[in-house]
Amino acid sequence: MKQKPPQPLPSNIVFEATPVRISVNEGCTVSGLVQSASEARACYVLAHGAGAGMAHPFLADTANGLAERRISTLRFQFPYMENGQKRPDVPAVAQATVRAAVSEASRQFPGLPLFAGGKSFGGRMTSQAQADSPLPGVRGLVFLGFPLHVPGQPSDKRAQHLYDVQIPMLFLQGTRDEFADETLLQQVIQRLGNRATLKLIAAADHSFHVLKRSGRSDVEIKAALFDEIAMWTGASC
Repeated sequence: MKQKPPQPLPSNIVFEATPVRISVNEGCTVSGLVQSASEARACYVLAHGAGAGMAHPFLADTANGLAERRISTLRFQFPYMENGQKRPDVPAVAQATVRAAVSEASRQFPGLPLFAGGKSFGGRMTSQAQADSPLPGVRGLVFLGFPLHVPGQPSDKRAQHLYDVQIPMLFLQGTRDEFADETLLQQVIQRLGNRATLKLIAAADHSFHVLKRSGRSDVEIKAALFDEIAMWTGASC
């Protein structure tokens, strides 16, 4: 029997985002936003994509939508975004930032099951960190549009590290996502076996935007995404 999504809290509840500072290493700190859910049952450490920071409307909507579904979040900036630079950090710096954010989430939400991941670049840096050395306390990874390859250059090389990840992974992917050829991604998921769950969002692009002719709205798509995360994290707790 298909699992039903948890009943969300009323959408008129306001969940305040509290600023925090996260120490990555000596001389490097970044900003974060903590959003606590009422009767929280999990926390999701949410990393931003390459082109926009933690305050991007999509991430803010994600944090609010998950709070309505009793999932707290911690969003954070990568150092390059914190410093107003356009070029993303090298993987070692980005991965260290992910680790620092996970540690901060553990301090903010002691006892809550932790999940990590994020949008595009942020999700990939999180999985690379997990593949290199398990993130303490993290039970699963959630990807909001995994960037399998550069648009127009289909390849699965960016997925190679995923085979070293030994915790459950949820891939939320639009069928019009130019960063992930659907056939290639399906093959990767198949090779990952029961560690990976793929949820395809019909007609959505890399930003989970859908065309009007799809018959669905962006608001409906985001609600479906948040329901999927809520169900999957609940089953993984």
